Amino acid sequence: MNLSDRNQLMGFSPIRKFNKYANAAEKAGKKIYHLNIGQPDIKTPTSYFDAIKGFNQEVLAYASSEGNPDLREAISNYFKRVDVDFTPDDILITNGGSEALMLLFLTLLNDGDEVIMAEPYYTNYLTFIQAAGGSIRPITTTAEDGYHYADRDKIEACITDKTKVIALVSPGNPTGSVLTKDEIKMICDVAVEHDLIIMADEVYREFVYDGKEMTSFGQVKEAANNVVVIDSVSKRFSACGARIGCIGTKNAEIMSGLMKFAQGRLCCPTIDQVGATALYNLDPSYFGPIKAEYDHRRNVAYEELQKIDGIVCAKPSGAFYISCKLPVDNAEDLLMFLLTEWDDNGETVMFAPEEGFYVTPGLGKSECRLAYVLCEEDLRKGIQLLNKGIQAYLNK
Repeated sequence: MNLSDRNQLMGFSPIRKFNKYANAAEKAGKKIYHLNIGQPDIKTPTSYFDAIKGFNQEVLAYASSEGNPDLREAISNYFKRVDVDFTPDDILITNGGSEALMLLFLTLLNDGDEVIMAEPYYTNYLTFIQAAGGSIRPITTTAEDGYHYADRDKIEACITDKTKVIALVSPGNPTGSVLTKDEIKMICDVAVEHDLIIMADEVYREFVYDGKEMTSFGQVKEAANNVVVIDSVSKRFSACGARIGCIGTKNAEIMSGLMKFAQGRLCCPTIDQVGATALYNLDPSYFGPIKAEYDHRRNVAYEELQKIDGIVCAKPSGAFYISCKLPVDNAEDLLMFLLTEWDDNGETVMFAPEEGFYVTPGLGKSECRLAYVLCEEDLRKGIQLLNKGIQAYLNK
């Protein structure tokens, strides 16, 4: 059997492809500190489960393709609280943020079209863009410059006659970078002038530190027709398994195009939409202690990483990830060593190698992404194990 050319062009997840080695290590009795994936250990709000337990309709029926009215109203109200004027009609419910990305790129891209995106980027962006027939035109950043990319000259240098979209994640995954209000205005100006769509992934909106203010692309009214915002309950409410996300846009043509795909997949799960409605209706005070906890973990992670000789990393301003340049030539080889050859009293650590977060060949080989989603004790232990493992790897 010959699979499609498009399928063969795509690779396996650079994050998840190491899971089989981790599973084998754990089966052999090793304890692994998982800093490789953004799965928070924060408890999901009980309101989610209470709402599902209270669901008592006699028939579990299809939801509407655009999403349950109650959920779209709750999300609209949430956006209004952060000064983004999305009405329920501006919102499409999706199966997590991942389907939101897939539907959007399928709607916008033709074969050969290009998406401008800073590298390193969240790996599944390449998956969804390639699935839609497109490619990434990268703005290359480095650990040494703090992964900064919001430079008008750099962005405009990437624009070609094939450019359709500027894709941004702020607060960022994998680097934790946060765009300023002025940077967001500049990017909106570029998009309007060049007739481009901004795809703004803002699923980490609440997690911005050091007194910095989160600005949404949805707040820039002059660029409303050029902006599409991606949202999700996964990280904000620690509800990754709910698989509820959404797309918000004032662009009626894009929304109409999205609906063709949304109707084709029928709908998102009815029950999870009921639970997600309760999450979006939570009082905003919910986020205070959650943000404070992630801020503390960020400080812990950065403190421990600074103890590793030769490491290069910028302290992240948001989200719950930190990208690092390790003092090794090949981070994937280091990870395989940690999972298959080394342990410290039966314990080891797992991170996400970042070569697969770059489209430019040869970049990211010595870099990794760490997710500071564990409690302080486990986070410290995991990074201390990384330090010990690096020394053992360099001395083998």
